[in-house]
Amino acid sequence: MPDAPISVLLVDDHSLVRQGFRRMLEDDPGILVVGEASDGHEAVEAAGRLHPTVVVMDFALPSMNGAVATRHILKADPQTMVLILSMHSEASYVRTCMDAGARGYLLKNAMDLELVRAVKQVAAGAQVLDPRLGSLAPPDKAHRPDLTTREMEVLQLIVHGKSNKEIATVLGVSANTVAVHRANIMQALGMHNTAELVVYAIREGLVSIA
Repeated sequence: MPDAPISVLLVDDHSLVRQGFRRMLEDDPGILVVGEASDGHEAVEAAGRLHPTVVVMDFALPSMNGAVATRHILKADPQTMVLILSMHSEASYVRTCMDAGARGYLLKNAMDLELVRAVKQVAAGAQVLDPRLGSLAPPDKAHRPDLTTREMEVLQLIVHGKSNKEIATVLGVSANTVAVHRANIMQALGMHNTAELVVYAIREGLVSIA
């Protein structure tokens, strides 16, 4: 009896990109795309409903980036394997995603993207890093304080220019709660104002700016 195909959830905010990846993956009989999502919130919901073996996740997603979505997905189901696709080759972005629990990180270049092979390797439990990334130094924990998943969500929305009230509406919490999260983030990262915080978050690859 043949092995069941690897079930895959595709997450990208561009439908044409998802279609291209779907065709690429489903050309292989060992892979079955079971669903698609266009943002991080949809990805978390779809992963919880479909229980895919592998989630192929764009990093730069609106409202909730791929790293934060990965944290949510793995909290609900630690057996899920997440493969991040990104335009960013900086080590800080890779570390953000791997710290979130992703099993792989590929640079998003459709011309030579080894997507099928990477999905199979990740499904088999291997860690996959794009060879073009070179060797990555281990994360410097002294300069990369751990933020909670909710703090990462708040930080993403701060970078997108949202006020405390707007963030509260998006996350379904009170503005006071958001203010507390903002203060905790500033303290943890040693920042003194929002402009400083935004520059740091982008430079360190903690958020997507798409």
